[in-house]
Amino acid sequence: MTARQRPTMADVARHAGVSLKTVSRVVNQEPHVSGPLQRRVQEAINALGFRRNEAASRLARGAAMLTIGLVMENISNQFYAHLAAAVESAAAEHEALVVFGSYEERPERERMLVESMFARGVDSLILVPSAGGHSWLAELLGGGLRAVFVDRVPAGLPESSAVLLDDFKGGRLATEHLMARGHRRIALISDDENLSSVHDRARGYREALGTVDESLVTRGVFDPWRAAREVDRLLELPDPPTAFFATNNRAAIGILQALRTRRERPAFVGFDDFALADVFDPGVSVVRYDTALLGRTAVDLLLDGGPARMVRVPVELVVRGSGELPVTTSESASRRGRG
Repeated sequence: MTARQRPTMADVARHAGVSLKTVSRVVNQEPHVSGPLQRRVQEAINALGFRRNEAASRLARGAAMLTIGLVMENISNQFYAHLAAAVESAAAEHEALVVFGSYEERPERERMLVESMFARGVDSLILVPSAGGHSWLAELLGGGLRAVFVDRVPAGLPESSAVLLDDFKGGRLATEHLMARGHRRIALISDDENLSSVHDRARGYREALGTVDESLVTRGVFDPWRAAREVDRLLELPDPPTAFFATNNRAAIGILQALRTRRERPAFVGFDDFALADVFDPGVSVVRYDTALLGRTAVDLLLDGGPARMVRVPVELVVRGSGELPVTTSESASRRGRG
């Protein structure tokens, strides 16, 4: 096998020194396999990293082809578009199909999409949950739905499988980076903090700063134009911020829009990379992560069928210029004068 090939049941059979039929029986948990043979096959499975092709298994049992439902906020957003591509690519390795749905900030539409997919036979789901409660999902999960949550922890479902970013670390990295350039009045442009991801990014920001001026914290900003309006408002304060941390790519784009027509050049760092972020002058410094890894991990976790668990995908700070702007001399002198 090359490093890029997935181990097959035939590989497991050769490694264990048993027949292919014996491996099939062990993998599919069929009876009439002795304990020693089961252990030998399982050791080979562990050694090779074999994972059952769930789609092929379903077809062998006479079931329909595996279809994975992907429900997310808005596929027009670059993050969700990349996530959808990653999930589709990973699902193809299992010969599975993917159907998509966007709920566009409306929890009631999220529920409608999930229930409609399940009613149509889609019993494997990857969901980026909204800020609304998800206790309604418990009945579906008890009725055969398998689900993995991505990017956020669902409210009302304490034991759920989820693939999350290291949001807290990302918020702290961004804020500490700005502080290292002399900034202390750092504004937060934030989405809904009822979302676990946004909450953790804001928590990282707060821990790094220690003392937070709440007048510099903006919550519930979903669109770039709203973020731009908040940036304008904050920069008109008597003691304006000298830097910004944006908790998502839409907020970072809003900051860019606001600064186009302003004389000030505050530093800022965004969370989520986005197209053309390195084209601006200066380029936009961001907290970045591997979206392909996020989607692939979600598919693997969904099809492994094990107990509920949580996986965190690492993040990194990408330095491009916007987060490295220092506090200007005039701003520093003005702040000292007011102090």
